[in-house]
Amino acid sequence: MKVVFLKDVKGKGKKGEVKNVADGYAQNFLIKNGYAVEASKQALSQLEGQKKLEEKNAAAELQAAKDLKEKLEQLTVEIKAKSGEGGKLFGSVSTKQIADALQKAHGIKIDKRKMEGEGIRSLGYSNIPVKLHQEVKATLKVHVTEEA
Repeated sequence: MKVVFLKDVKGKGKKGEVKNVADGYAQNFLIKNGYAVEASKQALSQLEGQKKLEEKNAAAELQAAKDLKEKLEQLTVEIKAKSGEGGKLFGSVSTKQIADALQKAHGIKIDKRKMEGEGIRSLGYSNIPVKLHQEVKATLKVHVTEEA
């Protein structure tokens, strides 16, 4: 019997796949537990519609990430920190502090885990790579100044 998987089933199929399985397995396990439906014309057209919607959403997400990249690369985040001799900071400026400063100053919320690299340990300008999407990476400028 041909079925369309609604959920991932380990060893049998992934969500959205159309596969041929044993009749008893399909009736007694997959369909009964809501893991799959019989592959009728209606089910197949519904699956096709879902795939088109997912592609459209993925394209919109990619475009939004590209727009955010352009915006981020024109900004400079200012952070004040205590420092000692030679411009070395006491501690470091973490990605959480950078994310908070970006939110306060420019109203852009970015998860600290999307920022790569360790904390900033010296005064001056630093470039922080930010992963916005699988295909889109931006570089954020951070200016660390001495706190009075």
